[in-house]
Parts: sequence; structure tokens; C-alpha cells
Amino acid sequence: MERLGLLAGAGRLPVECARAASQSGYEVYAVALLDETDLEIADYAVDFQRISIAHIDEVLNYLRSNEIHAVTMLGKVTKELLFNGKVLPDIKFMQLLLMLPDLKDDTIMMMFVRELEKIDCRVFDQTALIKKLMPPRGMIAGREPTVEEHADMEFGFNIAKEIGRLDIGQTVVVKNRAVMAVEAIEGTDECILRGGRLANGGAVVVKVSKPQQDNRFDVPTVGLKTIESMIEVGAAALAIEADHTLLVERDKVAALADEHNIAIVAI
Repeated sequence: MERLGLLAGAGRLPVECARAASQSGYEVYAVALLDETDLEIADYAVDFQRISIAHIDEVLNYLRSNEIHAVTMLGKVTKELLFNGKVLPDIKFMQLLLMLPDLKDDTIMMMFVRELEKIDCRVFDQTALIKKLMPPRGMIAGREPTVEEHADMEFGFNIAKEIGRLDIGQTVVVKNRAVMAVEAIEGTDECILRGGRLANGGAVVVKVSKPQQDNRFDVPTVGLKTIESMIEVGAAALAIEADHTLLVERDKVAALADEHNIAIVAI
């Protein structure tokens, strides 16, 4: 039976992957990288450890000692951890960061990929086991978008693709074809809250994959927290990129969208 290392950030996505991997016959070795990691992943793992994402030597030693040669990295990990002092990097992590040309998301993630490859760990496509979570084009939940909301979705899609190309973020908040907020280091939820407040209700949220998307990491994901953030600021609609965005806990998302009259579309 093949072993799969699961390096897990926050959110439900690592749990979905752990479940799917276990059902597919993998022995899952799960590592919770953050205090916020959902501990339910332990239910689908033959071994479970808590190791800080900033302790890269310890993570690598764990994978090496368990003879793991396939790894997937899933779950929300915002880059602000490098700046807010909530994690204390080990010496190896600090040395690696100092060697990087910049601290863009893809630059940092490729640093992890290279270190994993050095110990003969192939980094798995994040979507390989959970492609069923990626909706095709069409309505997902809630009501039909209005003509104005459709126009905002198309406008926002192009803007989001451009910030993705620049490796800034994957989400924008728009209203009346004006950009209210662009996702950066703060992550999707904070972007929605900031943009939604500026829009004063009726905002449209658009999330897409990067043009240069590497499916080994940072595949766009939406879930219950996304909708809860939208509700908090009275956002009206959500558009995600069809066949390229992971939708977690779809039934709960749909129920909440229906309850609050939010349109959700894959475009």
C-alpha cells in the first residue's frame, strides 16, 4: 500500500483529501502545520503529527523517517505568518528564505517543492484525489445572478486573472465594474470583508486560478467560510472559475447561499 504524506494547513480541504486518499487505498501520514488545522484529518491517517510549518527540518525528517515518497500540500496557509511573529522559523527555514529572490507565493511554495524533491518526495497534484470538488460551468447555488452581477463577474474575472498572473492573489471584490478590493497577503476572507465593507452591500466576489497555476499547490478553494464572510458584509454573488476551483462542503455552502439569497456561479 502506497504511503502519502499530507501537509495540512487550515480549512476543510485537507480532511476531504485525507478521506479520499484513505478510501483510495493510501496510507495517509498527516502533519498539522498550523494550530488551526482541522484535527479530523487524524481519523483518516495511520499516523498524525503536529509540526509547525516554520520547522521545515522537522517536517522533512518526519517524511524521511517514514519512507514517504509522495506528498500533497493542502489547506490555507497565509504568508502573513512570516511577518506577524506567530511562528518561529527554524534555522533551515530562515536560510532558505534569505536565498529567495522575492517572497511571492509561488516562489515560497517552489522552495518547499525543491526541498521535498531533495529527499525523494514527489509533490502530488492537489486535485488528483478530489477532482469531484471542482464544479463545471453553470449555476452552483442560490438564485440566478442579475444582469449587473453578470457584468461584474466578467469584469472581475479578467482583473483576478491579471493579479494571479502577477502572483499577488486570486480573488477580487467588485461592484458596478469597479474594484473594491484585491486579495494580497491577508487571504480571501479578509479581502471579502474589506471589499464588502467598501461596497456597502451588493458586492460580487470573483475567485480564479492563476494563468500559470501549478496544481501541486495553491489551487483556488472556496467553502463555508467564504460564504460566511460574504454574509457578514452583505455581498450578493460569488463567481468561481469552472473546472479550476475546489468547492468544499458544497451542500452546506448551497444551503447557506439559498438562505441568504446569494448567487454562486462557476464561469
